[in-house]
Amino acid sequence: MAMPSARPVALPRLMVLVLLLAASGANCPQMVNRYTQPLPRVLPPAASLAQVIEVVNNNSAAVTSFSTMRASVSTPGYPALSANLAYQRPRGFRLRGDLAISGPEVDLGSNDTLFWFWVRRENPPAVYFCRHDQFATSAARQVVPVSPDWIAQAMGLVSFDAGEQHDGPYPVRGGKLEIRSTSPGQNGARRVTIVDESTGIVLEQHVYDAQGTRVASSVMSGHQRDPNTQVIMPRRVRIDWPGSNFALTIELADLQINRLSADPAMLFAMPEYPGYVNVDLAQPPPLAQPASGISPLPVPQ
Repeated sequence: MAMPSARPVALPRLMVLVLLLAASGANCPQMVNRYTQPLPRVLPPAASLAQVIEVVNNNSAAVTSFSTMRASVSTPGYPALSANLAYQRPRGFRLRGDLAISGPEVDLGSNDTLFWFWVRRENPPAVYFCRHDQFATSAARQVVPVSPDWIAQAMGLVSFDAGEQHDGPYPVRGGKLEIRSTSPGQNGARRVTIVDESTGIVLEQHVYDAQGTRVASSVMSGHQRDPNTQVIMPRRVRIDWPGSNFALTIELADLQINRLSADPAMLFAMPEYPGYVNVDLAQPPPLAQPASGISPLPVPQ
């Protein structure tokens, strides 16, 4: 498979590039509705860990998919990109951002086998991808700070696995509860989940590495109950990568629960863009062509 000689730019920088381009004069919709909606109390006072986990898991388990044709993606200080977003368990994800004047600008996605990202104006032009089973040992770890599997939890579909260790709930100022989770074999990496002590909705999730450094966060707000499924999901999600000094806000208008906008086989297939080579982030960088009598050397990074 053909690969460009330059090292791929980190994903946050790619997203910033697109959003800066959006700020150059495109007229993209801004969604400012705070989506306030009263939700009933479902947790008793001083709820136990088992009670909190049951409420959170039951809400997430009711969602097999969601989609919207009216999303918005932005970074602070810049106009938003219009976007389509879809998710299907277990690993189906697709976010495509457009500019009205130029069409598709960014394409991020995942299926059961691999994940990918593409930015129209990136140089060299490429679709970067990596297989899920090769992610942990690949250069993709330098591009994506946490496993792409985390995207579902970042969007509010948090599940507390029985195979993990969970501690809490610990009271947090503002009527919130904190649950700390660790997984076997994660070498000390952990997740901290913040839920509302009354409604049980997930408000935040933070991922820490083995050294205790926060590598990713998701802050959710504007929760609404879907009238058809009774599922509660956020309508605004802010995702933050502290190490990259980068934050991304996704607004979800007209969210459809357990409904997709297209055939999943096509929706979650890695795209082909004419003029863009496919770059496998799990493969080593290519070697330069050797001159006569000279050993090949690695391409400069």
